[in-house]
Amino acid sequence: QVQLVESGGGLVQAGGSLRLRCAASGRTFSSVGMGWFRQAPGKEREFVAAISWSGGNTYYADSVKGRFTISRDNAKNTVYLQMNSLKPEDTAVYYCAASHGSTWYVNEYEYVYWGQGTQVTVSS
Repeated sequence: QVQLVESGGGLVQAGGSLRLRCAASGRTFSSVGMGWFRQAPGKEREFVAAISWSGGNTYYADSVKGRFTISRDNAKNTVYLQMNSLKPEDTAVYYCAASHGSTWYVNEYEYVYWGQGTQVTVSS
């Protein structure tokens, strides 16, 4: 059974940092692009960051560029999202996703597998 399990969310004050982790099991994802999305209450799910299969190419939403960093460790079948300088508007459920191809993708329809999400709450 293929599973993506996110962890590392929590409550943090504005300006703080969190590191999200997405552990994959059931198959290897070392050859596909991975992404992070988020969904705030009352809003649609939105793209946050994505990374190619090798980790050599990354892409970020403008709202997180310069503050968030996506990375991966293919030996551990794990993807990370380092979030710095957090703002209250970053509050959301964060989802990890695995795509069908080797590069990075912005559109959520390019992603085949999804985790259950981890809550991130940033207080002002």
